[in-house]
Amino acid sequence: MSNHYKLNVNNTFQYDVENDVISQLDAVSVEKNKFHILKNNTPYQAEIIATDFINKTYTVKVNNSTYTVAIANTLDMLIKEMGFEVGAAKQVNAIKAPMPGLILEISVEVGQEVKENDPLLILEAMKMENSILSPRDGVIKSVTMTKGAAVEKGALLIEFE
Repeated sequence: MSNHYKLNVNNTFQYDVENDVISQLDAVSVEKNKFHILKNNTPYQAEIIATDFINKTYTVKVNNSTYTVAIANTLDMLIKEMGFEVGAAKQVNAIKAPMPGLILEISVEVGQEVKENDPLLILEAMKMENSILSPRDGVIKSVTMTKGAAVEKGALLIEFE
């Protein structure tokens, strides 16, 4: 996986950042959780005020302005794309194809009750069989693909009630 990050600042601004951009920052720790940063010859005083490692959110003060920053890496973005967000997994209402492939088997039908981690379907991609499991307890609302169907990445496969 590449070193690509998506930053969400104050739930308002989003930035895509590559690792090489981060490495260009000249940052020096001056105290615990306090940093002096130089970017394009402009100095910044930064302080990490609060951290939530589980949700990957941080409250940061930069030059006396406070920001809430959520950081997602490549894996986090892939998990979100697949519909399996950490913390929101119990609220997943749809399963989408994580990659293009072929539906080999569908283990559920409309109206069926499923438990978390029950197998829903098998998707073959790049000669590998990928079992797609239920992210939560629920009832199947719709199955949009049939056995043998070719699917594109992001295609809707299953919906929950």
